[in-house]
Amino acid sequence: MTANLLEIRDLHKRYGPLEVLKGVDCDVRAGEVISIIGSSGSGKTTMLRCVNMLEEFEGGTIRIDGEEIGFTTQGGVRTRKSEREIARQRALTGMAFQQFNLFPHMTAVENVMLGLQLVRKMSRDEARAVGETWLDRVGLLARKDQYPARLSGGQQQRVAIARAIAMSPRLMLFDEVTSALDPELVAEVLQVVGDLAKDGMTMLLVTHEMRFAYEVSSRVIFMNGGRIGEEGNPREMFVAPKTERLADFLKSSRFN
Repeated sequence: MTANLLEIRDLHKRYGPLEVLKGVDCDVRAGEVISIIGSSGSGKTTMLRCVNMLEEFEGGTIRIDGEEIGFTTQGGVRTRKSEREIARQRALTGMAFQQFNLFPHMTAVENVMLGLQLVRKMSRDEARAVGETWLDRVGLLARKDQYPARLSGGQQQRVAIARAIAMSPRLMLFDEVTSALDPELVAEVLQVVGDLAKDGMTMLLVTHEMRFAYEVSSRVIFMNGGRIGEEGNPREMFVAPKTERLADFLKSSRFN
């Protein structure tokens, strides 16, 4: 049995009086691809952002490789770790967002190189070699010296994915990476994510692409009202949902 890479226990998150996550439990084993689906406001993105401490959560624990993320808990008392320690832990995960967040004054390869030089302390030549390898992997080596403004949205998102994966994270987080793209550009980004899945990269991805989630996922998690409403094998969940709420969601998503 494969050990869990990610363990989430009783995760709670509030924004003022609004409780967005209401006690989420989730395990992800190494090599799994977990798609998180659900309606807007169900807590999908918040859960993802808590994993790498972009959001601070009020209750529960998150562990990566057995290491508690963001806090130290002793005797039921949580103490926030130092910013330096949180930054180190954040490097255990890579994250690709809805927006590409590339630096406009840097070329594609320079965007990928930056973290390798600043965080991994690679020399410029080492960072360039790694950056070019990953741009080649996402089909953009020929555009390595182009600035973001000269790239399509799909190409920019592929650079952003290359930048995150070049840092060798243990776990890759994808937050609706196709939602800001024109429909004709979605397929090229999903192809990259699908290829990474085939290579055995551990992924947690929030997506509204139901067909993609069905085809690529080891498991699917359906979020409903801040809780996990249903989870399991995508073929079972999508073809024969156990809850009426998931059945209604899939119908509204036009999955067939």
